[in-house]
Amino acid sequence: MAKDGSKKDGIKKTVTVRQTRSPARRPAIQAATLRGLGLGKIRRTRVLEDTPAVRGMIRAVQHLVEVVEEKK
Repeated sequence: MAKDGSKKDGIKKTVTVRQTRSPARRPAIQAATLRGLGLGKIRRTRVLEDTPAVRGMIRAVQHLVEVVEEKK
């Protein structure tokens, strides 16, 4: 593995996240976290790089999203 955590051949781990619930009537920070993940509408899906920062954001709004798939 390289110093940046990526594999030598350039393939990085990804995680697919789908928004399942609305941020309405939730704290504003949770809506901002969804926007930071690239989500904003129910059933919208994003493929994100699997980093500790992204994992922390997913954990912060785990009641509003689901992890669909993880690729190595």
